[in-house]
Amino acid sequence: MISTLKSESMGSTRSLPDSLIKDQWPTALAPMQDVTGLPFMKVIARRGAPDFFFTEFFRVHAHSKIDEEILSSITQNPTEQPVFAQLIGENIEDLRRTVRDFQNYPIAGIDLNLGCPAPRVFKKNVGGGLLRSPKQILSILKMLRQEVGCLLTVKMRIGFEDDRFFDELLEAINETKVDLLSLHARTVLGGYRSMPSYSHVAKAVGGVHCPVLLNGNVTSFHSAFDLKELTGAHGVMIGRSAIRNPWIFRQVREMQAKRSVFQPTLGDVYEYIEDLYNTLEKPGIDERKNVGRMKKFLNFVGLSIDAEGKFLHQMRRTQTKKELFSVCEKHLSKEGQSDMYFNSEPFEGLVARPSSESGYSECKLS
Repeated sequence: MISTLKSESMGSTRSLPDSLIKDQWPTALAPMQDVTGLPFMKVIARRGAPDFFFTEFFRVHAHSKIDEEILSSITQNPTEQPVFAQLIGENIEDLRRTVRDFQNYPIAGIDLNLGCPAPRVFKKNVGGGLLRSPKQILSILKMLRQEVGCLLTVKMRIGFEDDRFFDELLEAINETKVDLLSLHARTVLGGYRSMPSYSHVAKAVGGVHCPVLLNGNVTSFHSAFDLKELTGAHGVMIGRSAIRNPWIFRQVREMQAKRSVFQPTLGDVYEYIEDLYNTLEKPGIDERKNVGRMKKFLNFVGLSIDAEGKFLHQMRRTQTKKELFSVCEKHLSKEGQSDMYFNSEPFEGLVARPSSESGYSECKLS
């Protein structure tokens, strides 16, 4: 469902998802490179879609064109939920050209990536690397505000190595009348294992004139509620935990409605893994590569299967589909086991190691 928002800055009407203006607060699937494409959107939608999606980032440079595979998550959207096109780049004219190209497609809005923490990305001064240059960010946002006829959103971290420019960045958000800020509560160099600074999210909530989505270590529907209350955020954006628990958006919605919250069993997890493999599998690709890609996802799923990490240990050593599903059957679908509940939180002490799988880059930019 789409409602409208009058924009004084644009002198026009922009579409705003109902979930951004209703009392029931929204959820979003965080953009994750090599993860949140059309196949994963389909798998998530079958288990309860978020209120809106963001694409993997579209690389923008002098010779770039709109990536057809990423574009399919917009043109073949399997849900009724809005999809935002995320861009990553630094050159104003290249970004202008790309935004104009997107006018031909049914996007909910344009999202600027200011948060990707992968070194190969920030070393090119894009993604999280731009957080070292707040004046450049302001120039980019001014151009985007002029060019983007739909919603303009920003996904960023609290800073590159520290928060020295945080106030200046919030001022840029306000000056350019950004419609939505998704804020990951860590620095770029803090990666994913540093402690999130939720006080920065609370500061953004009180300092910007647009809705703020909290992102960073939202591990369950319980933590989604706790962190939203702690920070005053308008809603939550969930990334890695949605890979581990694809029912998390359904659970948040059920808890909001004060209904019984669905608790997946290990049998449900086995069905999810089957669905994920069948949906992600690329015909004609070497089986070991398909298995390798699947293992990147299972590095997160395995965090809630057993406290000792036996599933993770055995899964990481598989090479073929048969070996992989033999491990899954052993831990998830044996008699008396499939009815056991899947842990809602990751077990303490277990660590996902997706980057150790062949060919994987969390925020690749080559």
